[in-house]
Amino acid sequence: MTGEGRLVLAGAPIGQAGDVSPRLREVLAGADVVAAEDTRRLRRLATELGVEISGRVVSYYDQNEAGRAQELVEALRQGRTVVVITDAGMPGVSDPGYRLTHLAVEAGITVTALPGPSAVTTALAVSGLASDRFCFEGFPPRKTGDRARRLSALAAEERTMVFFEAPHRLAESLGAMAEAFGADRPAAVCRELTKTYEEVRRGGLGELAEWAAGGVKGEITVVVAGRVPGAGEPDMDELVAEVDRRVAEGEQRKIAIADVAKGAGVPRRELYDLVHKRIG
Repeated sequence: MTGEGRLVLAGAPIGQAGDVSPRLREVLAGADVVAAEDTRRLRRLATELGVEISGRVVSYYDQNEAGRAQELVEALRQGRTVVVITDAGMPGVSDPGYRLTHLAVEAGITVTALPGPSAVTTALAVSGLASDRFCFEGFPPRKTGDRARRLSALAAEERTMVFFEAPHRLAESLGAMAEAFGADRPAAVCRELTKTYEEVRRGGLGELAEWAAGGVKGEITVVVAGRVPGAGEPDMDELVAEVDRRVAEGEQRKIAIADVAKGAGVPRRELYDLVHKRIG
């Protein structure tokens, strides 16, 4: 086959097959190559949609993405239509797709997207939090120190933040967010969106961390309110002075920082950094 190839990034349903558009059926049926994050899930989806995939189906997931992308670019150069579809949502958004898209753009190949349901905007819409300005932060780092540093850097973020998280790490991540942003920072945990057991739990980060400690299952999206500038902000110099006073009276610095931060409703990490900056 010769001519101009075309890369199609196809949004997959995040729970309900009925949420897809008729165009997805057409694209899957007419593609020369379908690159799927999970070929078995793709076959099940095609069956639910009543679609017969006539093109070649190949796997395209995190572990083989780098090598497979080169192979798919060659197919595109040969004029083929390549469709990328992940398990749910849009390829490239915390899912495989970015590398291939980047290579295709560099090669001058047409790249288009087939919009579909998104856990990011769906969670944002049902969270009840401000949605006029937001940012997507993907999955927080798995390691405790890396996660604390990433969240600390977001402590002053004024936009609503959207995160993905694995259910077995949810309680730990919410606890880290409570430390970085304050336990009373409004948030929403959205579980199994659009599915049978959909649940949206809203509250302060500290409260949500305690709830999640009991165990949570399913696909998780976390929405966290941004920092409200100037809204009754405490005098940080006064808080540092209070920590110094307690330490002078014999209290451990770590305990004093945690207690003062909690009482003032400020991120423990922010106060910790200020105290240690003064020390040296």
